[in-house]
Amino acid sequence: MSKLKLNVNQVLKKLLPGIKRNVLLKEYTTFKIGGPAQFFYEAKTETDLIKAVLIAQKLKLPFFILGNGSNLLVNDKGYRGLIIKIKNQKLKIKKTREKSKIIEGGAGVLLNQLVFFAIRNNLTNIEWAVGIPGTIGGAIYGNAGAFNKSMADITKTVTVLDIKKNKILKIKNQDCQFAYRNSLFKKKNQNLIILSAELELKKGNKKEIKEKIKNYLHYRTTTQPLNFPSAGSIFLNPPQQSAAYLIEQCGLKGKRIGQAKVSEKHANFILNLGRARASEVKKLINLIKREVKKKFKINLQEEIIFLGF
Repeated sequence: MSKLKLNVNQVLKKLLPGIKRNVLLKEYTTFKIGGPAQFFYEAKTETDLIKAVLIAQKLKLPFFILGNGSNLLVNDKGYRGLIIKIKNQKLKIKKTREKSKIIEGGAGVLLNQLVFFAIRNNLTNIEWAVGIPGTIGGAIYGNAGAFNKSMADITKTVTVLDIKKNKILKIKNQDCQFAYRNSLFKKKNQNLIILSAELELKKGNKKEIKEKIKNYLHYRTTTQPLNFPSAGSIFLNPPQQSAAYLIEQCGLKGKRIGQAKVSEKHANFILNLGRARASEVKKLINLIKREVKKKFKINLQEEIIFLGF
């Protein structure tokens, strides 16, 4: 082992207590695919997260912020660098207004936690997120949405660490550049690290909120393949037509490469039948793109993030 590698190991061990090595990332993704992370650290607080990012930056060590591991395909070879798993799940009501409440949530809060927090406090406009296996941070990063609603509708401010300026900034909704599955944070890649957010939810009727959630969950379970690991939707929907429709029209439902299979229930989902490799998923994605391009002259764009490729 080189002296430099030894130094990096020693520095990380000293400055980030609890850091681990060679942690299999498939255990931390909804796809259940992915090789080992060179270094793996769980940031339990906002302070932990900031510290880990700044240390990685100082050591010139590549890093990746991991939420709940959805929308992500990790290379079979793993990731050379530091994976920072966000565990900051602070959630509280910050302000009460006449018709709404401002919720403050850490980047690591699961969307389902947020939905059930809203139920307990009779708050509406977040029911659509039930069943989405993401975190507040990840959902804002990709402007997650469903049923014609998205994070852009409820986000008031986002608190970020700007690693170029080494400053903590609060960014207002109008400056977040929210678009379909996109945001300022995605465009800036890893220069802006989401720490927490203020979300505005309207006061509502608990019975009506629960009914909406029941309907959304029913829709999800009847239209999406939830019996096998997946990353969620693989492709963005092009303006012309849904990606699922285009894939289905190419006769690719049920198409398999190794242990990776296009769902027969929803063609924009690729399933891990048990021991799928990232390389098999990648081949299947490329095949789908080729077939859709050939038949419809449309270039499908991936919604998922590729890590370690």
